[in-house]
Amino acid sequence: MTTETYRDAWGIPHLRASSALELARAQGRVTALDRAWQLEVERHRSQGTSAAFLGAGALSWDVLARRARLDDTARRCFAALERRDPETADWVRAYVDGVNAGLPAGARRAPEFARTGLTPAPWRPWTPLGVWLATHILFAGFPAKLWREQAIRHLGPEAVALFATDGPGTAGSNGWLLSGARTATGHALIAGDPHRFIEDPGVYQQTHLSCPEFDVVGLAVPGVPGIAHFGHTGTVAWAITNAMADYQDLYRERLRRTGAGVQALGPDGHWHRAARHTETVEIAGEPPLEIEIVETARGPVIAGGPEGLEAGVTVREPEAAEGEKAPQGLPAGGERRTGGAEVNEIPAGGEAEALALRYPPRVTEDLGFSALLPLLRARTVQDVDRALDDWAEPVNVVQAADTAGGTLHRVAGRVPLRAESNRLRPVPAWQPGHDWHGWHAMPYAPVPDGTAVMANQRGPATPLGVEFAPPHRADRIRALLGARRTWTADAMATIHTDTHLASAAPLLDHLAALDGLTPAAARLRDRLLAWNRHMDAGSTDAAAFAAVRGAVVRRLAAHPAFAPLAEPPAYPEVLQPWLALVPRIGHALEHLLRAEELYGVDRPAAVRAALEEVAAAPPAGTWSDTHRLAPWRALPYPDAEQDAGPGLAGDHDCVLCTSAVPGLTDRVARGPAARYVWDLADRAGSRWVVPLGADGVPGAPHHRDQLPLWRTGELAPVITDWTLLERTEETR
Repeated sequence: MTTETYRDAWGIPHLRASSALELARAQGRVTALDRAWQLEVERHRSQGTSAAFLGAGALSWDVLARRARLDDTARRCFAALERRDPETADWVRAYVDGVNAGLPAGARRAPEFARTGLTPAPWRPWTPLGVWLATHILFAGFPAKLWREQAIRHLGPEAVALFATDGPGTAGSNGWLLSGARTATGHALIAGDPHRFIEDPGVYQQTHLSCPEFDVVGLAVPGVPGIAHFGHTGTVAWAITNAMADYQDLYRERLRRTGAGVQALGPDGHWHRAARHTETVEIAGEPPLEIEIVETARGPVIAGGPEGLEAGVTVREPEAAEGEKAPQGLPAGGERRTGGAEVNEIPAGGEAEALALRYPPRVTEDLGFSALLPLLRARTVQDVDRALDDWAEPVNVVQAADTAGGTLHRVAGRVPLRAESNRLRPVPAWQPGHDWHGWHAMPYAPVPDGTAVMANQRGPATPLGVEFAPPHRADRIRALLGARRTWTADAMATIHTDTHLASAAPLLDHLAALDGLTPAAARLRDRLLAWNRHMDAGSTDAAAFAAVRGAVVRRLAAHPAFAPLAEPPAYPEVLQPWLALVPRIGHALEHLLRAEELYGVDRPAAVRAALEEVAAAPPAGTWSDTHRLAPWRALPYPDAEQDAGPGLAGDHDCVLCTSAVPGLTDRVARGPAARYVWDLADRAGSRWVVPLGADGVPGAPHHRDQLPLWRTGELAPVITDWTLLERTEETR
């Protein structure tokens, strides 16, 4: 058996092996060499053990991972994979063998191990499934159900539509497909960019995988074998965006502790025993924390428990024993309130509320890994389509094209059939009508006029979701593509980097309607009305607009009408980004400004006050002076200067989607986690780039060498000619 490792000028690994299994080992090994620290962090995150070396800041995630049973779910899914698809299970094992072979050398390269005193531990066969699950568990945005519940309670049902937009914590993408009728070569082009939280090392790994069965270039997820999201096999290419589907449910559980354990009230009116055990979470520099893990028939309890959602809990006095029917009046009455500080434990027989999470792989024991090898082997869009029938999560919109002229535009994944109320907010587990009863058929969409655009807007996935992105990015991409009939791969960068901000219109309309302003405010208003609405890096007008926008957001958030939402309820810290008021108002601002009425808020007065505020102390520089990259690092650099990111163009609703949080910060935590152009005329004409580089080791030559390209919208060539690559290793 022979395995060869090559590198291109950007340090991107190109791997060639004598079989698919040997290639998987090589992929695991090279990933461990380049990304050992990242792999160690992701393994610990999937297990809920990262606070043991990262400290208390990681505790909330660890508790969620433990309580949601992520590692146990991955283990079950791998066991089911071994029974159902042993070939793929062996392939995953081979990848894990490669990771374990490469970790010792990779750890010696990565300074973070010495800083934390951490020694990498072996991966288990199911670890890649755990990494995949931990990476995507929040993609469907189930915490938004908690926000909607609060908004409905305090503002009314109309608040759901008012705040229904891709907001804090969501992941999105741009993607577009041009058939051969729209290109200079007569063959299709697929291009786009996934929008994720920017991490260091990056969430995508450029790679080239070659064996006698297949030869594929694409963007891999470190820790997961193959190329799942964005790939080009030479004759067919595919790409995805987040479908914004809703496929996870939250249930309000009524639990009680008995002498034998914990019971949950079911929809049949009877009490049923819940699974229960305790686990200990280690925390660097602090005493360990013991947590109780409870799982009902609906799913794992992720917040609250037999002692309630918070210290002061509602206690009821049910009289039924296990299996007996609860008293008829139980759901509605008979409650008494206990003092918060005095409550440590509910007596046996007392009842309290909790939140359980139901998510597909916990139910089906399937994470969709059976799609991965068929994707690598695909030669046509029909092959891609068949492979995606096994896809589970996250639920994606997929575009594909092949060299024979075939195209594909479909949704892939698993979305349960259930009541509409399940999609909107937490539902009562003790009431009938909220169970799952099958799965949605995945929608397909045409490719009209040889063009398909996906940007998380309402489209083929509309029946499957609640909150979608505004149509601005999709509309702008269509307009740009429509400006000329024929396109080339090199021209795609003009779309990737477009900075027009259509969502600025409602605020500018409010500014135009103002009169009686101070001279300084009138000058600023006139300047913004003359602005070209592009969030360019060097634009002082863009900086001024962002300042006014932020001031409007803060004034709206401070209005008494929203006061009940200003303090999020006491849910786990890791869920708070979905519950914070200022980001919610910031991302929904155009809806709030355009609504006929907004809960008695005087919006013209708020806009006037914000304009006067900024006119009195305008920003001194350009947009990129404050709109700076702020990538997430599990372990921040010891030198704060190393953490200073470059200034960027773009904004949340631009095609160049570099997301700040209006009213809170101009810093960019989310943006294009990669860019790609797949050329079906000649794969060597394809292009790609990532925000930092191929190597995860700080200070290494290829750690940040792609950052200048990424920042300016340039792309690196995809090299597929082995004679143009440098062979760095050969094993037999």
